[in-house]
Amino acid sequence: MNLPNKLTMLRVILIPFFVVFLLFPDLTAYGKYIATAIFIIASLTDLFDGKIARRYNLVTNFGKFMDPLADKLLVCSALICLVEVRGLAAWIVIIIIAREFIISGFRLIAAEQQIVIAASYWGKFKTTFQMLMIIVLILDFEGEAFAMLGVALTYIALALSIISLVDYLIKNKDILKEQH
Repeated sequence: MNLPNKLTMLRVILIPFFVVFLLFPDLTAYGKYIATAIFIIASLTDLFDGKIARRYNLVTNFGKFMDPLADKLLVCSALICLVEVRGLAAWIVIIIIAREFIISGFRLIAAEQQIVIAASYWGKFKTTFQMLMIIVLILDFEGEAFAMLGVALTYIALALSIISLVDYLIKNKDILKEQH
């Protein structure tokens, strides 16, 4: 197993630890900080695994499959936990997760046609803002400014989720046409 794939697997392995520290912060006085640190480390593995794979020509089918799956598992786990621990609106989480399912299904259809749908800039912005939102919501610092930052990041992440979905669908609408 090459380094990018090990980083992807590390991200998957970190998810249960992240969830435990997020859902049970009383395990230690620093639960939310440990959860945040784990989330940041896991997020950074996402950044580095792709860069390393492309730079050193280490792209594998395993990585093509597991990397996006690991990303979705991490972000969806965080969002679902945040509904419980921080009162993140479930409807926002449903829209964001629905977008991930739609894009995953779309990519499966494209793969059957030997078409690779690369990540768009909208998708990259969406991911960045989702991760920032999750970090801010986990930390939940006191103060109106920090609360406003959390709300702003939530709605920006939501808007970017919708925009990136529409962008993917418009750019790749021919994939859904029946082939005879």
